[in-house]
Amino acid sequence: MTDLFSGQEAPLADRMRPRTLAEFIGQRHLLGEGRLLRRAIEADRLTSSIFFGPPGCGKTTLASIIANSTKSAFVQLNAVTSGVADVRKVIADAQERRAYGQSTYLLLDECHRWSKAQSDSILPAIERGIIRFIGSTTENPYASMTPAIVSRCRVFEFKRLTEEDISLALRAALKNRHKGLGKMNVSADDEAIVHIARMAGGDLRTAYNALELAAMTTDPDAEGKERIT
Repeated sequence: MTDLFSGQEAPLADRMRPRTLAEFIGQRHLLGEGRLLRRAIEADRLTSSIFFGPPGCGKTTLASIIANSTKSAFVQLNAVTSGVADVRKVIADAQERRAYGQSTYLLLDECHRWSKAQSDSILPAIERGIIRFIGSTTENPYASMTPAIVSRCRVFEFKRLTEEDISLALRAALKNRHKGLGKMNVSADDEAIVHIARMAGGDLRTAYNALELAAMTTDPDAEGKERIT
């Protein structure tokens, strides 16, 4: 068996993370040709937003793509571990960048976990355009977040990925020789791909982890090939 983590290689889910809109998987109701969110990203007109949806559906990945595609600075905080002092530092840095013509996106993971005081600390920066806020949450923001933040953001609801979306991503990971499993002589039966996609429950990260674990624990055949069944 091949050790996929030799040389401290990043997990498959991280290696296969899309870098552009063209590589992004799923959410066609938001990112299909002509859809509002896609048009806003391509025109660099996306204002502060909240991405609401289940785990593993691409919320954080899309926020990173947005920052990269617009040449903006990208700062990521987690609402569980960050406080008002962290927000003030982000705002101060964003003000400096703004003086040189660069925008700043702040991605706040688990944004529903912020208190009212934390939310209030960022409102002026959102209103003045100092930062472009993107909140990522698995909870309905209308019920779990302070109304002041929600009223200043556009809410986009992400859906669970379909089994077809996940199957496509897994097959791409098996073939990709640079970031995926293609360089390791690993293949998988169609039935195995369908099973992993179904059991992932719409979470692509879970599916990648399952595929990687299967590859790590599958013994090679007489020809040295690993086939996941």
